[in-house]
Amino acid sequence: MLLFQKRFHAGLVDGSITLTFRRWRKPHVKPGGRYRVHPIGVVEVSEARPVRLSEIPERDARAAGFENVAEMRAWLEAPPKVRAPVPARAPLAPGDTVWRVALRHAGQDDRVPIALERKLSDADAEEILERLRRLDARGPWTRATLALIGRHPRVAASRLARELGRETLPFKVDVRKLKRLGLTMSFEVGYEISPRGKAFLARMGRRRSGRAR
Repeated sequence: MLLFQKRFHAGLVDGSITLTFRRWRKPHVKPGGRYRVHPIGVVEVSEARPVRLSEIPERDARAAGFENVAEMRAWLEAPPKVRAPVPARAPLAPGDTVWRVALRHAGQDDRVPIALERKLSDADAEEILERLRRLDARGPWTRATLALIGRHPRVAASRLARELGRETLPFKVDVRKLKRLGLTMSFEVGYEISPRGKAFLARMGRRRSGRAR
């Protein structure tokens, strides 16, 4: 996934935005890669390279959806828009390096259609349960992760990972496994339990309640 604020979505789709600049320590994308941008589809990256802030021309700032370099710099310095408060980012100096990413909108995304299903058959539920058991084979994590996402929808993955005492990247890899089962949905920031996931969890809750009686 490559995150964009809603303000950039229309420009990505109509082709007026062909660049983005990011304050990464190392590249998070690679040329030729396709990355989902919720809810507009996928973008394909053609180039990713570091550039000095002072070397960015005004035309590149406009191609990234800004009026000028000054506006883009202010955006790069602003803290990310997440629900929980986060520290302000350090100011950028003219000699600081940012990543210049060239991209284009490449059509609809690869969301899992079954995620929108609101009803599960007994066979569906048993298949999901078996898949979760296999994912938990090296140590249980699936239920805790689903419960955490359910309690904290659309909260940054880094914060969710910390709640579980995990590193962010492995946590995100595991959430993608749940997504492939249609249990979660990804957003510009964070995740939600999908309608299919809610149906499954409700079914499991009823099963546990019946056993308790």
